[in-house]
Amino acid sequence: MADAIDLTSPRAVAAAALSCLDLTELGDAATQDTTLALVDRAVTDFGPVAAVCIWPRFVAAARARLGQNSPVRIATVVNFPSGDLPVEEVVAETVRALADGADEIDLVIPWKALIAGDEQPVRDMIRAVRAAAPAPVTLKTILETGELKDPSLISRAADIALEEQADFIKTSTGKAEVNATLEAARIMLEVIQRSGRNVGFKPAGGIRTVDDARAYFALCEDILGSGWVSPATFRFGASGLLGDILATLEGRSTATGQGEAY
Repeated sequence: MADAIDLTSPRAVAAAALSCLDLTELGDAATQDTTLALVDRAVTDFGPVAAVCIWPRFVAAARARLGQNSPVRIATVVNFPSGDLPVEEVVAETVRALADGADEIDLVIPWKALIAGDEQPVRDMIRAVRAAAPAPVTLKTILETGELKDPSLISRAADIALEEQADFIKTSTGKAEVNATLEAARIMLEVIQRSGRNVGFKPAGGIRTVDDARAYFALCEDILGSGWVSPATFRFGASGLLGDILATLEGRSTATGQGEAY
């Protein structure tokens, strides 16, 4: 177990959030230059983020920029954002990304099939990508909870992901109308609790402030106990959160009370 986070201290929350941050550039207009600019922000005066999460086509450039021994991991996305690609294409995406230097794969499950009542495509996709990305690669499964909507579907998707040996369950692509919510987070964390496994959780999309981070940390502590949160078990998928983290750690704020937008 990690040290407990002092949730009464904004600086302590900000420091923990920094260490658990997957700094993300998955915009439709992303370029190699904007991606490398993100990579350059990943090691701060207060320490590194956990990972950068970027498009597969920029993994090789990010690996060259970071080098082989960086504390910052490289995560990339497959079957993203639709969840609709054939299994063989997603496996090929995964194999290329790992060859280019990715450490972590964030896989969108075929959530539309699950809504339609067919679990097998979800199992087949996760199983195939897990086989293509064995440990020590970290496999995160994106459930797209804002589209699943129904708590029972969210819970079932999380159960399937864990049964198929995912390392993390992640809420969202950040591309849906509804992304991470505390309600979906609670359902997913309760699945982790029931599983009894050392599995991670990643809320993604719409998390912008240290206060947002505190709410998710508090929920994790409520369900999984003080000290459960660490970069090995918890990540934020966010692009804007870094600004408020740094503002808090530096003792400054913007006019909105948040850190500068990045």
